[in-house]
Amino acid sequence: MKTSVTEPPQTATQHAFIALAPPDGAKKELAAALSPAYAAYPDLRWNRIEDWHITLAFLGELPVRVVQRLRSPLADLTVARPSLELALIGGGHFDERVLWSGIEGDLGQLHDLADAVRALVRDCEVDFPERPLRPHLTLARARRNDNASVKAAAACLDGFTGRPWQAERLHLVGSTTRGHSGPRRYRDIDAWPLATARLGQAATRSGPTAQRFSPDEG
Repeated sequence: MKTSVTEPPQTATQHAFIALAPPDGAKKELAAALSPAYAAYPDLRWNRIEDWHITLAFLGELPVRVVQRLRSPLADLTVARPSLELALIGGGHFDERVLWSGIEGDLGQLHDLADAVRALVRDCEVDFPERPLRPHLTLARARRNDNASVKAAAACLDGFTGRPWQAERLHLVGSTTRGHSGPRRYRDIDAWPLATARLGQAATRSGPTAQRFSPDEG
């Protein structure tokens, strides 16, 4: 018996963004460094580790069909874009309300990739908020009238330097379209290997002697 797949209604919308994601090892390393902050400031609205991403283009609330339209152009974009070596470092805050960890490494390539991604979105005639790129990983947000916890939590990451890792995939991420209680949940709509990662995959398939570093993707 054939099972029919229910498509989202034409009016369905979702929050979406295009991003890179640290591998699991890098996220676990940062989570360990955050342990004192988790214990000391449980009332912060902590992001799930599964949702940690470095946003290159925040698209906002869009019709699902518009988000889907970006998949093929983004797949084409990654063909000629190399992977990047990045690392998580330290912590800080935006306006004492948003806690983040910083990014270091191939920042020039990171900005170039973000510029290319944003140009592609514009070429697809998708309107989105044009915010300056400030590479970071959002970790938590303060609750109303709490102007102290985020700043104190950021101090817990003083001196933290994570191990370098390869950002090998570009992710198109969207919120779930069904209503549910609790915080908004996100999932990969699609993800594509960047050019260097493609070459490594091809080399691995070409013979048993080929080797490549392949961290777990977050």
